[in-house]
Amino acid sequence: MRVRIALAEKGIQYEYKEQNLMNKSPLLLQMNPFHKKIPVLIHNPSDPYERAHARFWADYVDKKIYDTGKKIWTSKVEDQEAANIEFIECLKLLEGELGDNPYFDGECFGFVDMALIPYYTWFPAYDKFGNISIEAECPKFVAWAKKCMQKESVSKSLADPDTV
Repeated sequence: MRVRIALAEKGIQYEYKEQNLMNKSPLLLQMNPFHKKIPVLIHNPSDPYERAHARFWADYVDKKIYDTGKKIWTSKVEDQEAANIEFIECLKLLEGELGDNPYFDGECFGFVDMALIPYYTWFPAYDKFGNISIEAECPKFVAWAKKCMQKESVSKSLADPDTV
């Protein structure tokens, strides 16, 4: 989904090809011989500090948001509250990083936004399984996500939250 958003943002035409990750194609193995995973889009901000900063937060998203979100819908009843708290704390940290900017990159939709916005489609499921309201807990974060969803590149690329 991230790659689709990035390509749409750049106005780049592409041909989408499904990959069977259990039976990887020679092209996939050639393009990423070390990790043998689907290729990653690399967006290069002009400033090395900005580039490192964006990579740090995208890595945080990849390592924390999925894992803490998964705990919400897989935890035992007795562990549910701790899972909810951990997830909300991650989102609040991201809210702090966002600050008063419309996007994580400031005025422009960028790398961190692209890395994070696909998780928004899971929010209704997190709310339901965790019996929480992410919007009540993290209104600035949800406002950011709704702003991102107004972008055609995002809205056309993400899964339907009801399907998730």
